[in-house]
Amino acid sequence: MGASNSTSTLSSTFYLTGIPGYEEFHHWISIPFCLFYLVGITGNCIILHIVRTDPRLHEPMYYFLAMLSLSDMGMSLPTMISLLRVLWSISKEIPFNICVIQMFLIHTFSFTESSVLLAMALDRYVAICHPLRYATILTPKLIAKIGIAALLRSALPLIPLLTRLAFFPFCHSHVLSHSYCLHQDIIRLACADTKFNVIYGLVVITMLWGMDSLGILVSYVFILHSVLRIASREGRLKALNTCASHICAVLILYVPMIGLSIVHRFAKHSSPFTHIFMAHIYLMVPPVLNPIIYSVKTKQIRQGVLHLILPHKIFSSM
Repeated sequence: MGASNSTSTLSSTFYLTGIPGYEEFHHWISIPFCLFYLVGITGNCIILHIVRTDPRLHEPMYYFLAMLSLSDMGMSLPTMISLLRVLWSISKEIPFNICVIQMFLIHTFSFTESSVLLAMALDRYVAICHPLRYATILTPKLIAKIGIAALLRSALPLIPLLTRLAFFPFCHSHVLSHSYCLHQDIIRLACADTKFNVIYGLVVITMLWGMDSLGILVSYVFILHSVLRIASREGRLKALNTCASHICAVLILYVPMIGLSIVHRFAKHSSPFTHIFMAHIYLMVPPVLNPIIYSVKTKQIRQGVLHLILPHKIFSSM
């Protein structure tokens, strides 16, 4: 029976949802989404290109920024094709195996982004609290290990969670409430006991996001303690200014994530539009805003962007 359920589920097809109540405007709604994706992908590709090609940026802070850009693209790209297929009325169908792969990528890179933000907080802690040991502590080898650990830490806990989905029967509706697959959305349709997935999923979120947010908070407690010991006001402001971009990146990931969690937990009967809107903000805003924030607030990145988009003579005269 279990094998029969698994075979049936693997051959299942689910149906994605666009923007409920605005179906006749889907083609127009796709325009801002296309612009968001274009800005996000272009911005993150520019960041990656600048960090790769400018030897001055071969430092821990910028390596972590490159990881953040990769995580941003990993969060947004899996949703792009299915969302635009729905909005352009190409197809709302998505096979179960593709749905699981999309789900895995979205959740993995979402957790990875949180882990990278923790690594960036530790980078700022070492840079401000132990500046003389910065280069010896954060070596390229250690940074590579941190990147690999962040990815594995985010991906491996999802495997048992998503594997169990293959054994769930979906005997009622196959209509998802988003234009991409999310774990909390698909288990809602299962005709089986999903208690393990609910509890295990909650534990994974609490352990990963909880530990990351706690680590970021503790890092900034030590950073603030160290900054307040700097004698000059100018020195304190300069030290805090190096953290401004990172603080913004933390807020634009965690605030929509907390908002989406609150909507799912305490506003289950609210308008479907609210759930969809919050999910889009959570998945699309960080990839769009992070490159803009770092380009504006970080001098070296700003110079790299200007050097890339302006003719050499104009850039040299600035």
